[in-house]
This record gives sequence, structure tokens and C-alpha cells, in this order.
Amino acid sequence: MTDVLRRGRASLAFGFFAQGVAFALLVTRIPAIQDQYGISDGLLPAFLAAVPVLAGVGSVCTEQLVKRVPPSHVLRWSQPVVLLALLGVGAGDRLWEIGLALAAFGLAVGGLDASMNMLGVSLQHAYGRSIMLGFHAVYSLGGILGASLAWVGAHWDLPLFVSYLPVVLVLLPVALVGSRWYVDGDGTGASDGPGKVGQGQGQGQGQVQPQREAGAVGFKLLLPLCLVMTFAYIGDSTVSNWSAKYLQDVLGSSEQLATVPYNVYMVTTLIGRAVGDFGVRRFGAVAVVRLGAVVAAVGFAVVAGAPGAWVGMLGFTLLGLGLCVLVPQTFAAAGRLFPGAADAAIARLNIFNYVGFLIGSPLVGALGDAWTYRGAMLVPMVLVLVTLVYAKSFAPGPDRYGDGHERPRTADVGRGSNGL
Repeated sequence: MTDVLRRGRASLAFGFFAQGVAFALLVTRIPAIQDQYGISDGLLPAFLAAVPVLAGVGSVCTEQLVKRVPPSHVLRWSQPVVLLALLGVGAGDRLWEIGLALAAFGLAVGGLDASMNMLGVSLQHAYGRSIMLGFHAVYSLGGILGASLAWVGAHWDLPLFVSYLPVVLVLLPVALVGSRWYVDGDGTGASDGPGKVGQGQGQGQGQVQPQREAGAVGFKLLLPLCLVMTFAYIGDSTVSNWSAKYLQDVLGSSEQLATVPYNVYMVTTLIGRAVGDFGVRRFGAVAVVRLGAVVAAVGFAVVAGAPGAWVGMLGFTLLGLGLCVLVPQTFAAAGRLFPGAADAAIARLNIFNYVGFLIGSPLVGALGDAWTYRGAMLVPMVLVLVTLVYAKSFAPGPDRYGDGHERPRTADVGRGSNGL
């Protein structure tokens, strides 16, 4: 039983990693995509906005789809579509081709993101301790690798198809093979083989608890988490879209130095997520979320008031350490709030990932043009601080001691020595 969970955890971690690589390869080569297809500056925002919009549609569809098929099946087939759509982006040269490829990419990403986090929450429930940050840490690692591969392709002036093909040829078969060991919350996997956990096992043996019972998702209860998710992605998109411009135009750095903040942000995001699960286990999710929000707000304040480029980079470093814990813990909290309808809650919550992404970059750009870019950085700072108001939504609820730590469920008693 322990081996089943370990294999499920490892295979899901690879799914997060592959998605990190694919998404980074897409977003970091946008200038090359624009040149290859002759997309004008005026038309480019429409193409870019279509991806998160369609991803939101894909997430909504996934909520309905998992009522009929397990999330493992959605993930098993959406990930190859994402990778093949990425290859399609690099293969064409006409506008309808890039439109079709990005549409497929966006719809599949919505299903992939939702189903990955559904399985992650299910496994965390089975383990009886925090492991969600670890999955997102692997996603960050994939993003770093994807960005590095994109740099190599740009440096050697490789065609997009040539850059993407080796990556897809490696990731696609491994993802398909690994998908055999996905584990669903009802105890079943993507196949009837190694990924299936017996329902009749006794308590304390590592079984995955059922989470697909009938249940309703109350939007009033979910709303605080939706807002936290939105604010976190507003902060994240601010860094990804404006860090280079801010360092160069506002803080007077060189063009080369302006490329550093986002890489630093990605590395510190990886570090924060790699150690974040230990913090949740030791201090509880509420304390970790509060600390992350405060650190992120301090990071934005440092960026806004930085006298020079190096202090600005310190601010972006703090942003990575602070923002990185919010999204994984928000998904985990949704699973705890709605144990009888965890999949529906996660699918709906996932939509606000894309809402934040759509709002963040235009918001900062409009404020920067109308006011100052230093002042614009204070807006995501305030939004992140609002997370403190909703931090209690991350508490485990009835399974909680007076000190805020999670109470082990009956099925988790005795697991401390089973190697998990």
C-alpha cells in the first residue's frame, strides 16, 4: 500500500514537472512566436489573453468531467495534448495555425491544472501531512529548466519546432508511462494495474480516502480562497511581466542585469516550496500563509522604494519566498473545506488562477502609465496583505488542536513509521 502511494506521488510530481517545462517554453519564447507568425503588437495581447481565458473554460469543463471519469484520466490525456499543442505552436507559420495550437494548449492546460491539483490534494489527504508545496516546487523546477532550454534555443537561434521537438519526445512517453500510477481520491488510478488501491484495506494502511462523494460547494465559503488565489497570481504576473522593464527603466540597470530578477524569483520560489511543507507540518498552514503574505508584501515595498537595481533584486527575491506558499496551500484548503466535493471546489478555485493572471499585468501597466511604476508596485502589495484577513480559511477546521495544528484522522494513526 505504501508503494502505491509512493508511485502515485512520484508520477504526479513528474506531471507537475512536465507542465512547468512546457509552460515556460511557451511564455519565454513569445517574441520568437510573434516573429514566426508575423503577429502585430496590437494583435499579440489578444492571442496571449486567449490562453488563460480558454484555460478557465477547460477548468470549468473538468469540474463536470470528473463527475463521470476519475481526475487521473483527465490528467492522463490532457498532458499529452498540452505537449503536442506546444509542438504545434512551433510547427506552423499562419495565424489560424497558431490560433488553433494556442486554443488547444489553453483548453488542455485548464484540465491539466485542475486535475493535477485534485490528485495532489487527494494524496495529501492520504499521507496525512502537507505535501502539496512539494508538487509545486517540482513545477518551479520544471519552469527553471524550461526557461533555460528556451534561452539555449534563442541563443543558438534555433527554430521553435527544433527547440520544442526534443523536449516533447522526452516528456511525452515518460508522462504516459508514469500516468499508470496516478492515484485517485476514491482509491482508483488511471489504470486497473499498479495505480489501483484496494477499497477493502484496513485503517492506517495508507489507503486514499474517498473524496468524490456527493456534496455541494458553497461559494460563500470558497470566496476567500478565490480572492487569495487571485491576489497571489496578480503578484506573480507582476513579477513575470514587469520585473525586467522595472529594473531597466525605473532602477536604471543594464539590459543584461534586467533579465536576472525573474530567474532569481523562480529560484527562490523553488526553495520556498521545497521547504514549505516542513513549515506547514511544524507551524500549521495558517501561520505559513500569514508569513508568506507578509514576506511578499515586504518584497513589493522594497521593490517600490529601491534606490537601485541590486536592492530591487532583493525585493524580487523576497517576493519569490513569500508568494510561493500561497497557491499550493489554497488548493489544499479547498480540499479540506469541501471533503465531499473536493474536485468541484478545486476546479472552481483553479479558474481564479487565470483571473489573477489576466488582471495582474494590465493593472500594473495601466497604473504605471497613469501614475508611476513605483506606485503601481504598491497595489499588489496591498492585495497580498488582504490575504491576512482570510488566513483563518486555511485552518483545518474540526481536525485542529488549540495550537492550530492538524489533528491526525483515524485513518492516519500509526503512519509515522511506515516510511511515508
